[in-house]
Amino acid sequence: MVSVDAMRTAVGIVGNAIALGLFLSPLPTFIRIWKKKSVEEFSVIPYVATLLNCMLWMVYGLPIVHPNSTLVLTINAAGTAIELCYVILYLVFSDGPKRMKALLLFLGDLAIVGTVSAIVLIFFHTHERRSLIVGILCVIFCIIMYLAPLTVMFVTLVSTVQSSVIKTKSVEYMPLSLSVASFFNGLCWTIYALIRFDLYITIPNTLGLLFSITQLVLHVLYYKSTKMQIAERKKKGEVGLTDVIVVDSLNTLEIPPSH
Repeated sequence: MVSVDAMRTAVGIVGNAIALGLFLSPLPTFIRIWKKKSVEEFSVIPYVATLLNCMLWMVYGLPIVHPNSTLVLTINAAGTAIELCYVILYLVFSDGPKRMKALLLFLGDLAIVGTVSAIVLIFFHTHERRSLIVGILCVIFCIIMYLAPLTVMFVTLVSTVQSSVIKTKSVEYMPLSLSVASFFNGLCWTIYALIRFDLYITIPNTLGLLFSITQLVLHVLYYKSTKMQIAERKKKGEVGLTDVIVVDSLNTLEIPPSH
């Protein structure tokens, strides 16, 4: 019979693979940003939020904080490296207020992680206390990471067209690949945490799973209207970077015809 630890390890390995896919899902966006030499209307918020999340989970997974968390440590070390590349690229190809905002958020990430690490290692001397402090912070910032794509969509749409997402019926600035990867990532790590119960991993990933389902529902509801808006802009010769990305991502979602 397969042991509980072996099952958890297997699920964790699958979770690492899916999480790696989550971290790599924005790659097409940044390839196009590289080619266009501009970030256009994309926000840096999801990437600095994910970077902060990964760095905190790295601290949580350290043997001096929470022993026997190798899988948590390794995938978040990889995620930190990948998200760091995204943020650096964003800084390179943005300018003005966007670059300043991205830089301040990035420095804020470093300050938070540095402060938390110093406080935990200096003032707390048991694994239980260190895990408690870092675990609570990981829960908070993991939820922020999952919420970031929804936040960006609402803020961007309201600021650009001065209307609500319900009225605009567009998921233009919420990449489908990111939503799908978030769903499977949340599902797998929720299972991982429940096999040998870990409260700090269970809470954010369960909530992340629900947030991801919300994002996918929005994609289904606004699939046709988003494509129609992009097609209308094409007729007017207003095709931009986001049009290419959204069309590519929406084409991966098959919606059955209505009868």
